[in-house]
Amino acid sequence: MGEPRVGDDGTPEAALVGRSLGRRYRRRWALRDCDFVIPTGAVCGLVGPNGSGKSTLLTLAAGLRQPSEGELRVLGLRPGADAELRERTAFVAQDKPLYPRLTVAETLRLGRELNPRWDQRTAVGIVEQGRLPMDSRIGELSGGQRTRVALALALGKRAELLLLDEPMSDLDPLARHQLMGTLMGEAAEHGTTVVISTHILSELDGVADHLLLVDGGRVRLAGPTEEILDAHRLLRGAEGLPLDPGTIVEVRRTGRATTALVRTNGPVADGWQVETPSLDELLLAYLRSPEAASLNTSRSEVAA
Repeated sequence: MGEPRVGDDGTPEAALVGRSLGRRYRRRWALRDCDFVIPTGAVCGLVGPNGSGKSTLLTLAAGLRQPSEGELRVLGLRPGADAELRERTAFVAQDKPLYPRLTVAETLRLGRELNPRWDQRTAVGIVEQGRLPMDSRIGELSGGQRTRVALALALGKRAELLLLDEPMSDLDPLARHQLMGTLMGEAAEHGTTVVISTHILSELDGVADHLLLVDGGRVRLAGPTEEILDAHRLLRGAEGLPLDPGTIVEVRRTGRATTALVRTNGPVADGWQVETPSLDELLLAYLRSPEAASLNTSRSEVAA
């Protein structure tokens, strides 16, 4: 993972900053009152249920839509209004829009002609890793193969910020493992900021150093992964053990046993087995408990 750039005061710079951010579609708010900061060089996992606002947030960051309220800054600039951002960012949408009549080679040639920072070696390497014939037409490729070409374009662009919307959803496990490794290697080598939306929570474990959980169009969790994990404890014990109701995120009971995720930095009542939750356990508990209080540690940590 990349190291964040820092300002003159030693504070990490921000790649994305949302302030009271909202986006409305007719009568429905896809995002509302969202505040978050993602530092440069971070690999941020963007998670949430279907319809939570993840794709809307990424399209706003890519400049394809404009906020209905609030403000979003990307690399210090306003998406859609600053042409410079088109060279500095790359966006891979869920539907992987590519020209179906072009061949793989023609698609990469187009990427080279349109992007002044183009890295041909990286783009070709990603295609060759999947054993894709260069003369194959995009429209004849499988969904997973088109995903590989789309990621080759995004990484070949050598952007400072990668915005990836469910990029691995149609890949087989081997291709997913290969491309995630390539993506993380490139991010570490070049200090690229990555915001990756995914439903496969296990993909983020050991990869994402920053979290943004969006549910119902609002930010539920935001901040460095380790900091968020350290603020919680997973308790296991017999049914009936006392819990501080102000700290509870989720309680699950099976027979005579109880498992509780709580937010605490202090001692817990006697009788509980105390563990630090895994990333999967933490995220699933919040997704199962939409009424749990939000936690946002991101806003004070970087220079906006």
